Amino acid sequence: MAEEFNTEGMLDMYLFENEQLLEQLQDRVLEQKDAECFDEDSINEIFRTMHTIKGSSGIMMFDNITAVSHKLEDVFFYLRESHPENVPHLDLVEHVLEVADFISNEMDKIRSGSPVDGDASEIIARLDKFLNMLKNGIKQEGTEPPPENVHEEPKQFYIAPVATSASRFYKIYLTFFPETEMANVHAYKTVYALKEIAEDLLYSPDDIIADEGSAEQILKEGFRILLQAQCDEQEIRDIIGVGYDIKNVDIFECKAEEFLQGFDFGEQGVQIDLESSVEEIENKAQAEKKQEESGEKEEKEPAKPKIAPGDFVIKSKEPGKHKTLAKDKNKGEKASFISVNVSKMDQLMELIGELVISESVVLQSPDLKVPGLNLNNFNKAASQLAKISTDLQNVIMSMRMVSLTNTFQKMNRIVFDVSRKLGKDIEFEMVGEHTEVDKNIIEHISDPLMHLVRNAVDHGIETNEERAESGKPDKGKVILSARTEAGKVWISVEDNGKGLDRDKILAKARKQGLLDDSKSDASYTDKEVFQFITLPGFSTNEQVTEYSGRGVGMDVVVQNLQAIGGTLDIESTAGFGSVMSLKIPLTLAIINGIVLETGNSSFVMETGAIKEFVSVKENMMIREPNGDEYVMIRGECFPVRRLGKWYGMSAYKESVEDGMMLILEVEDKKVCLFVDKLVGEQEIVVKPIPSYIKKVKGLSGCTQLGDGSIALILDAAGLLE
Repeated sequence: MAEEFNTEGMLDMYLFENEQLLEQLQDRVLEQKDAECFDEDSINEIFRTMHTIKGSSGIMMFDNITAVSHKLEDVFFYLRESHPENVPHLDLVEHVLEVADFISNEMDKIRSGSPVDGDASEIIARLDKFLNMLKNGIKQEGTEPPPENVHEEPKQFYIAPVATSASRFYKIYLTFFPETEMANVHAYKTVYALKEIAEDLLYSPDDIIADEGSAEQILKEGFRILLQAQCDEQEIRDIIGVGYDIKNVDIFECKAEEFLQGFDFGEQGVQIDLESSVEEIENKAQAEKKQEESGEKEEKEPAKPKIAPGDFVIKSKEPGKHKTLAKDKNKGEKASFISVNVSKMDQLMELIGELVISESVVLQSPDLKVPGLNLNNFNKAASQLAKISTDLQNVIMSMRMVSLTNTFQKMNRIVFDVSRKLGKDIEFEMVGEHTEVDKNIIEHISDPLMHLVRNAVDHGIETNEERAESGKPDKGKVILSARTEAGKVWISVEDNGKGLDRDKILAKARKQGLLDDSKSDASYTDKEVFQFITLPGFSTNEQVTEYSGRGVGMDVVVQNLQAIGGTLDIESTAGFGSVMSLKIPLTLAIINGIVLETGNSSFVMETGAIKEFVSVKENMMIREPNGDEYVMIRGECFPVRRLGKWYGMSAYKESVEDGMMLILEVEDKKVCLFVDKLVGEQEIVVKPIPSYIKKVKGLSGCTQLGDGSIALILDAAGLLE
């Protein structure tokens, strides 16, 4: 039957579920990497995770994943049963992460359609060596080792075993939620899990592997199991738990005679009368027996169909009475989730953007400006439309927003791996990891963050000996933090290492011909010097290592950030550490902006960057001989940028009294932007500037206005430089 087993429709579910399990596994392991040992809950959780992955991989016939999962499961089975002392914790952490990496790599091959041919023999050998070391420690203490964790392959045949005095017999009935996809797969996963404790196991429908149509039957009629095992009901419930797929689990213990009847429970099936008393049930049974003996039972009634295999019939109560099973009392509401392809989300976001543009075109139509036109009803409808479109945007944006937690946890893993290989004692701290960012943004910042964290561990943090010589704390520290501010997300990588060496960077820059010979080294600010490390091929490491020295890391950081309109800010103090800050937009889709006009051109400035609008007089202006302008507002002096002059436009207003000043604030820096006219606030659909147009300082994108014209989106940070 295995040859007929079609796994194509199950791959998505297999990958999705195991990916979630591996993420949870890695998070739990990294949370306790600095502890002396795993706590009991963690050991049980890791054991269950490996057990589940082993089971689903066995069903899918990925033998290498099944084998390595089972071997790690053996290790945690031994830890759970024997509670050995002096377990080398960091070695165990590395073994778990190594297995997780192997499974993740194999799953990547599955996604790409490549052969799942990874060789797990070396990993299994190392796990065997580790497990034998633990067992030898137990033997030296004179403790009896636990029984082996035996793995049984799925069987497609049935041999009735002999029951012992300790054997118990159960009839199990599972119901699944109606929206459960591929219920036959979930049913078989339950069967596969029960095989670990079963002496005898039968289930119906019995062709759930070969017959994909059995999924519909299971959803409609339920899934029935006959189990012979030496366990109690609670142990079964520990294996078969109500979850996101299983709605209810009913377990009935029965006698051996009833179990041996198999799924044939007679013409009427087994009735469970929840209403009658014991005396009434006995009286009914005696009456039926007498009726059968006297032959009074009518044979003219049409024969009822036999109960489906494993069926249990619950007798209905009288009308008006509520029928409640014990499991129903504590059953909570089930949250419904659905996984959606990101490309469909992107397409939906684009359609909503076009809807916003179309809405602006309608509301700003010149046909509405006819004198004497009564637009009361139109304005009411337009107001309602605007509210609906805004709510629609908010909903789709919330659907696209993803927490940074998983991304930050990956950096935790990098710090652990690199610090172990470099022999550095480093503590990793996360701040603001629950900050939410657009899904597309996260995809662009994963690589930059990886390079920054690696640099902090490799370049920034000194060796343990160097820290001891300089009188620093024994442990180095890397802090990864995130916060939102004015529609932007700030992600910082901070370390307490040796910081950037200004003189060393300048010497390397001069050697590569990056400095102006007419300028002295002292004339370069720290910010200008530190920006040299972001240039392609620039590295101050004398020796190329596994993690640095090639001069490509920081270049990748800057390129990825520029692709999403982000910037990198570098601060460093020699001897005390560095802070690398990424400033990225919260989303790439729709923003609130102020439409401006200068000359014959339209611009948009993000509302969050504007602190104030101010009308100024000529006597408030200060002009320097070199052409720089400043304005005094309430005793505070601000530099002035004339937008028309900044971009060399031909027609714009010269007098400040004829236009409007915008006070922009970014990172505690302020500047006044002078424009000819304010048009109004509008929701802006951000479009990237085409690649064939040269990047212009102070511009971050473009958009289409309600009248169909194109407006350029201004970048406040670019205007402040």
